[in-house]
Amino acid sequence: MTKHHDLTGARYQKSTYSSQQGGSCVEVARNLPGIVPVRDSKDPEGPSVVFSPAAWTTFLKQL
Repeated sequence: MTKHHDLTGARYQKSTYSSQQGGSCVEVARNLPGIVPVRDSKDPEGPSVVFSPAAWTTFLKQL
């Protein structure tokens, strides 16, 4: 079952790993307690993938 999170108030920032030419653009919101939503900056009204803070940290360590 998919859990739905209230992302109202999420303040997204473009990742420093995103392309400046408008290609692979990822935005991350770090202001919501207990979750880290990630979305495609070219589709801001589209879905977000939501990580736990621990899972997000683990993901970043793999880069």
